[in-house]
Parts: sequence; structure tokens; C-alpha cells
Amino acid sequence: MRVFLVWIYAFFFGVAQAQAPLQSASPEELIEKLNPTTPSNSSPFKTRGFRNLTPEVKASTNASTDQSANSVEKPIASNEKPTAPIEKPSVELVIQFEFNSSTVLSSSKPLLDNLAKAVNSDQLRSFSFMIEGHTDAVGTPAYNLKLSDQRAVSVMKYLMTKGVSKDRLNAAGKGSTELLLPDKPDAAENRRVKIILNS
Repeated sequence: MRVFLVWIYAFFFGVAQAQAPLQSASPEELIEKLNPTTPSNSSPFKTRGFRNLTPEVKASTNASTDQSANSVEKPIASNEKPTAPIEKPSVELVIQFEFNSSTVLSSSKPLLDNLAKAVNSDQLRSFSFMIEGHTDAVGTPAYNLKLSDQRAVSVMKYLMTKGVSKDRLNAAGKGSTELLLPDKPDAAENRRVKIILNS
């Protein structure tokens, strides 16, 4: 039981750490987070698996009135794998902009320079990326959506000035629809840019 609790704690702590937007990262760190062939990105869960499991049928004490006791759902065949949505490799970055503007502050340019180096690296050169802009919940939803879209486009244009092909980039604003900290809608951590591997 203790090992199970440690595993649960480590899993959730790890997820929480993975969600924190990065304020700085080297090109190598960004490559590791975005590369789909990195072991940590290839599968979100590592398990031994369950093979050759068959459900047990328990006899009912009152078979005439309890038909559900003998009903069995079709088991998953041993060669079938349950499917779960797998998140694409992504990284969330703290990119600072001028107030109520899509102009990137100079303090965030080194991080974007490293992102451009990572995206243009041999490991990531054949992939395309989605740039998502996110805001906090301050302001109207329509305003936040427009601002986040402008900021995502601004990041895309900056990456293009660093040699990343426009054909490999898409930009979209999410406004405050996907808060990183839903219980703190006004928190600065909600204002971020997310880079997602497209293909």
C-alpha cells in the first residue's frame, strides 16, 4: 500500500511539475520536451499490462430474479490494447508581452531564440507545430480570445524571423478557455504560450 501511495504522489507531483510554464529553457531541453521519440513522450503511462484476463462469472443465489449476476461484458482480447487519448508532446512557456499588446518583451526573446533553435534542430526539423496563446480570466472572453490570438501570431512571426518556415507553424488563441490554474483564474501562470507538436 505504501508503494502505491508513493507512486500516486510521484505521478501527480510529476504531472504538476510538467504543467508549470517554463521561464527559461535551453534548446536541448525544448527538443527533449517536443521530440515524439523521446521516451518520456512516447507513452504517458508505463505498465506491465494485463494479459489473458477473463472475467469471473459468479452464480446467483436467486437465478430466477437476478439475471444480471450471470451477464458478462465482452472481455478485451489479449491482443487488443485499450485506447486512451495520448497527448502530443508540448511545452508551455512564459512569454512576456507589453501590457494589452502582442509585442514580445525583450526579456522573453532569449527563450524564443532557443525555441527557434530547437524547432530547427535535426531532431525536430521534419515536424510542424501549433502555437497556442492563453490568457488569464481578467477581461471579457471576446477580448481575451482576440489578444491571445494576436500573441500567438506574434510568437509565430518572431520564430519566422529566426529561420523557422511558416509552413511548419500554425497559431491560435485560446483566450481564457483553458486555464492552467482554474481555481485561480486571475493568476499570472494562466498567461502563457503553448507549443504543441502537430505532425
